[in-house]
Amino acid sequence: MNPSHLRGPVLILGSGLLGASIGLGLRARGIEVVLYDPSPSAQAVAVDIGAGCAFDAAAELNPELVVVAAPPDVTASVVAAALTTYPRAVVVDIASVKGSVLAQLQCLETLESKSLERYVGTHPMAGRERSGPVAARAELFNSMPWVLCPAESSSAHAVKVAHSLALELDAVVFAFTPDEHDGAVALVSHLPQIMSSLVASRLQETPSHALSLSGNGLRDVTRIAASDPSLWVQILGANAPKLLEIMEGVRTDLDRLIKTLSAPTAPGARLDLAQLMAEGNAGQSRIPGKHGGPALQYSWLTVLVDDKPGQIAKLLTEIGEIGVNVEDLRLDHSAGHQVGMVELSVLPSRRVLLVDELTVRGWKVMQ
Repeated sequence: MNPSHLRGPVLILGSGLLGASIGLGLRARGIEVVLYDPSPSAQAVAVDIGAGCAFDAAAELNPELVVVAAPPDVTASVVAAALTTYPRAVVVDIASVKGSVLAQLQCLETLESKSLERYVGTHPMAGRERSGPVAARAELFNSMPWVLCPAESSSAHAVKVAHSLALELDAVVFAFTPDEHDGAVALVSHLPQIMSSLVASRLQETPSHALSLSGNGLRDVTRIAASDPSLWVQILGANAPKLLEIMEGVRTDLDRLIKTLSAPTAPGARLDLAQLMAEGNAGQSRIPGKHGGPALQYSWLTVLVDDKPGQIAKLLTEIGEIGVNVEDLRLDHSAGHQVGMVELSVLPSRRVLLVDELTVRGWKVMQ
């Protein structure tokens, strides 16, 4: 069934980053949005930024759609209450784990089984390092994956409405079963968070002079370690069965590596280390590339720039004049010097041209 535009009104239960961003996006499409949050201050901020109007318990409300943007540990109870309170509305949640929410709903004796026809689990794969309604953006979901995880009981109409919500926010829609979803996010989202946090935890007692040698490698690996611990306690606990399967495999690889490094000059040790690294190469190459297409191998080069305003903008302007598209960009700084390092990723066929042209223009390129 093809999705259609939402008519509204849409009731959003939870006005944090995601709930408020959904409200902003729908309001930009002219759809009426009503916001409720158990925190009056969070709700007030979301209303003030234009994400919707405040919920009024005394006013009659017949929403077409209820979006549950509550923390994972209370998502099921909030969904159940919404299904009961609004018997004509489709109810979706946006929690990052789907199987446990559905299982809890199916076990609720107070919830009629027919009510679950109006429920669809969803998961927008978008976010920011900041949280709360102040960080909300109407464009947060643009071109980002939005996974629909209907249960066997979900009606075609409910799935259509859930699909329409994602399309109204310019997201890219994927369809998974709840079990498929939880297995996928355990690997591509939850495992990276765990590994990032484990690496970052090793830095707690590290001397400052050692950390002064940190480069982009450490920053890239530990960036998401700054995530909200309270949220991740809920996510990891809810998806523990799927995570355990993957972590057992990680433990096997770590045990293998520890054994090899215990005798790094033993026969076969170097081959084993090379194989472990090659297995990582093979896995990394399978990550989808630009625009979700096949992964491509890009060439990297580093350009030194003065650490002062306007230099990066000037560099990118000149690259545009040269006619080379930058596929990726990273920034770093030289320790102890007022010099920035701009790492650029380009198609291999364009690398020589870019290096030659930038050198002619006076830029110092490190190859």
